[in-house]
Amino acid sequence: MEGMKELCAFNRLAVIGAGTMGLDIAKLFITKECQVVLIDKERDTLEKIELFVRQNWTEEECSRLVIQTDLQRLNDVSLIVEAIPENERLKKKLYKEIEEQLSSEVVIATNTSGIPINQLSSELKYPNRFIGMHFYMPANLIPIVEVIKGNETSTLVVQAITDWLKGLGKIPVVINKDIPGFIGNRLQHAMAREAISLLEKDVASAEDIDVVAQYALGIRLLLNGPFAQRDLNGLDIHLDAASYLYKELDNRTEPSKLLQEKVADGDLGVKTGKGFYEWALPSKEIRKQNSQDLESLVQWMENNNLIGFKHSKRKEG
Repeated sequence: MEGMKELCAFNRLAVIGAGTMGLDIAKLFITKECQVVLIDKERDTLEKIELFVRQNWTEEECSRLVIQTDLQRLNDVSLIVEAIPENERLKKKLYKEIEEQLSSEVVIATNTSGIPINQLSSELKYPNRFIGMHFYMPANLIPIVEVIKGNETSTLVVQAITDWLKGLGKIPVVINKDIPGFIGNRLQHAMAREAISLLEKDVASAEDIDVVAQYALGIRLLLNGPFAQRDLNGLDIHLDAASYLYKELDNRTEPSKLLQEKVADGDLGVKTGKGFYEWALPSKEIRKQNSQDLESLVQWMENNNLIGFKHSKRKEG
């Protein structure tokens, strides 16, 4: 980033894309006393958000938010967070449009959940100021943020973003190799692929597979990730199991037929009332309850010092 001397706190920034994730990210920044410009091309979307914000945010929080449809007046922000839908062509088109009016020192971050950073930055004039900053929903509750650097991303930008995120109370994880899906989504989809395979083979019901994932794996994963858990179990024991089990696991490279059929039938999950389960309550009510439960869980973890890599006896071997 030519001429860049120092990147400090990003206290005035823009979030482009006012969907669920974009608004969530904007609210996170605002609660940390940042000034935020929230941009979306759909005026109807912004009108709904404006009403929601007035009804649910404090007066002080509202004072830190500017809502607009156009991409002008961005020359006074130091960071732009793109949170539009996962479409590479649309993202690149947006970057081209905003880069024309930005100084070379403004950092552009994408909240993509899996599109490689090198692909997204391939047409930028200044790819060294471009970085991945993947939040997990809901952004105000999930502490992890994946920070993905492309081949051209400046180390200064990586350091500035990670330091800033720590200041927001987040746990940034720097991903050194730009691969599709990064870390979280690759792990999540690997588990989902095997779970759907078990369901297709009538090994167990969807509910019973979920119960095992929640109460056998989930509880332990709150304390230890897969590597720490392998160490606790014993690597020799893991090797013995892996030797006969790996060849039995699903390794298909295309989405399952069951998943494709459900989508084709319009069974999309909570938002349509039916997916792998049938959902009786309205989508909004279900999501609200889920967020409340998640907030209670995160609060319990914080109160019991269970968030963060706090095991002092751990050291990478």
